[in-house]
This record gives sequence, structure tokens and C-alpha cells, in this order.
Amino acid sequence: MAADDAAAAIRQAAERIAAAGQSPPRAAPDPVNLPMIRHWTEAMGDTNPVYTDAGAAAASAHGGLVAPPAMVQVWTMRGLRPAPDAAGDSGDPLGLMSAVLDDAGFTSVVATNSEQEYYRYLRPGEQLTVRTSLEGVTGPKRTALGEGWFVTTRSTWYAGDEAVAAMRFRVLKYRGAPGGRPPGPALGGFRGGSPPGPTERPAAPPLAAGDVLRPVVTADTAFFWDGTARGELRIQRCGGCGALRHPPGPMCPACGADKPEYLLAAGTGEVYSYVVHHHPPVPGRQAPFVVALVRLTEGVRMVGELLGADPDKVSIGLPVRAEFVRVDSGLTLPAWRENPR
Repeated sequence: MAADDAAAAIRQAAERIAAAGQSPPRAAPDPVNLPMIRHWTEAMGDTNPVYTDAGAAAASAHGGLVAPPAMVQVWTMRGLRPAPDAAGDSGDPLGLMSAVLDDAGFTSVVATNSEQEYYRYLRPGEQLTVRTSLEGVTGPKRTALGEGWFVTTRSTWYAGDEAVAAMRFRVLKYRGAPGGRPPGPALGGFRGGSPPGPTERPAAPPLAAGDVLRPVVTADTAFFWDGTARGELRIQRCGGCGALRHPPGPMCPACGADKPEYLLAAGTGEVYSYVVHHHPPVPGRQAPFVVALVRLTEGVRMVGELLGADPDKVSIGLPVRAEFVRVDSGLTLPAWRENPR
């Protein structure tokens, strides 16, 4: 099939799926519940007592326990091994559109952005359903990962007939570069600091600015990126109560003050959790590589690539130190390297 004919067929399929409107409702496997809330807040480092402390929640404006709004997608996740043809799955617009693009050769996928809206707090015991519609399909587009199509869906969560939250979600379905690697130089070895030791991976060519997925810099995060450009690891500190937090935000979750300051971190910590990334290809990086969630000496957690790491030798508790990877004059990325004691 000619490229123009293939693109036309993809657009026709997208129009058909979008015209079908919202998918059938898919029910959450469990009601909103305190055990899952407790696990989630512990993993996220969210200590707001209105989520887990019944006494504190009763004395708050909520009058009782509520669930973190950002958990909304958690309640309806299918799990690692969802039952085939589960209720609502057969009409899932993202699944239907993905199948069309898979058949056209765009078999790789990467999420590009997610925007959530919360209409009210959820309470333990509420039973949710979710319905999804296809908002749009754009392409073909040439990206650093390869040629692909952007697929945008909108999901709405309901408690009974009441809409309680919504999410716009976009993925890129793409045809990877030949050989399974993205175009451009590989990244994953030594960059700056002391020379690589005998157990580290070999050095990689310098990172090309065009191969990086650049962070969005806002008024809340500009101080952090200004710091990395100077070789400083900055942590946001509340000017009211002194609480530290990361990622940065406009208001302190501990006391509600809107007086953000920052302190300079020592740049040391230990691996709190990590993943070894194998697929899909990431621009400028050679798989496999390690992404670590590090608990800093100051107590907050921060994500970054673990440079020069042998994935088989990484472990929880591994001591690390901060390094800074300069991409260009406008971007320097924080990263980690093992810090032998």
C-alpha cells in the first residue's frame, strides 16, 4: 500500500473510532479503599494526614478521609494480566487505534503527556467507572524516535452518574529506526567527573541537543534548572515552615504557605528504587540503562539516570553522588553516579 493510501486509511479509522464516542463503562476492580491509599502515599512520600489519619481528616475541612486526587487512574487500572475481553475493553478507543497503527507498521509506543482534571475528592467506599473517547489522531510526523502518529484520548471517571475526574492522554505510535535504535548518538557512559573505572560501561559520544526530550520549565521549576546549569542541586524549601519538597510546586503541602525558597543539596544520597530501561528506544540513550529514584541526604527523592552503571550490579541502598550532564546552553540535566564509601 502506498504511503498516501496508508495514511488515508489510518485517518478513516480514526474518524470511525472517534465517531463512536465514549467507550462502555469499565468498572474499577475495587472500591476506593484505605489500604491502597496508604501504599500509594508511602510510595509517593505524601504525608498529608487527611488521606490516612481518620482523626486529622475528621477535624479538617473534608470532615473525613479522602483519597489523593492523583490516584484516580490507579482505581481503574487493569493490572499486569487483565482478563481478555473484560467489560468495556473491546471498545477501548486507544486499544482500537493502536491496533490500526500496529497493522500499518507503527508498532512502538511512548507516552508523551498526560493532563488530569479533578472535580472533587473521592472517599473510601466509592465505586468508580471510567469511559474513554478518541479526541484526535495526528500524523504522520517525523520525530527523533522515528516517523509516527500522535493519538490523543480523553478518559472520564464517574462515581455513579457523577463525573469526578478526567484525563487527556497522548501517546506516539511510531515506526522505530532500523536496528531498533533511535537516530543520533548513543548515550549511557562517562560524561564529566573522574575517568570511568574498570566496571563501568564505556564512554559514549556527546549528547546531541536535538536528541533530548526537554523538560518544561515553569515559574515553579526555573530555579531548579538555573541551579543545574551552575552545577548546583537545589531543593525547594518552604519559607513558612521550612519543609523540603521535590518536585517543586507553588504551595507548601505541609502548611499551605506560598513562599517558596531553596537550599543547596549536598548532592549525595542512596538508591531508593530503580528501573532498567530496555524498550522503547529513547533519543540519545543506548539501552539498557538505569533510571534511579534517589533519596537525598536531605530526605527528599529525585529521579535521574544512573551513569556508567552495570544494571546487574545496581541495588537498593547503593550510595550515589550527583553529576550534571550539559546538553546545551539552555539545558543541563541532573544525573547520578555510584559513590563508593
